[in-house]
Amino acid sequence: QVQLVESGGGLVQPGGSLRLSCATSGWIFSTSSMGWYRQAPGKERELVARISSGGAGTNYADSVKGRFTISRDNAKKTVTLQMNSLKPEDTAVYYCNKIPPHDSWGRGTQVTVSS
Repeated sequence: QVQLVESGGGLVQPGGSLRLSCATSGWIFSTSSMGWYRQAPGKERELVARISSGGAGTNYADSVKGRFTISRDNAKKTVTLQMNSLKPEDTAVYYCNKIPPHDSWGRGTQVTVSS
């Protein structure tokens, strides 16, 4: 079955960096566009970064453009999100999933940006 396991979150001060990783299994990873989504308390889940199946194309939400970088390794079936210049408004649980997403989701990884 589909498995999505996110890791790398934590508590960081404003301006800091984190690198999130997502390990996947259960489908043909290399055929899917992938995305990082986040959900802040009281808000709907939103897509913040996406990458094409081959990795050549990326797209970002305006709120993270220039600060976040998505990448993937099709051989390892992983996707990463490098987050720099973090802001308190980046605080959320971060999830990875394909685009469009599978019905099932991983547990996510908590990112908290606070001084």
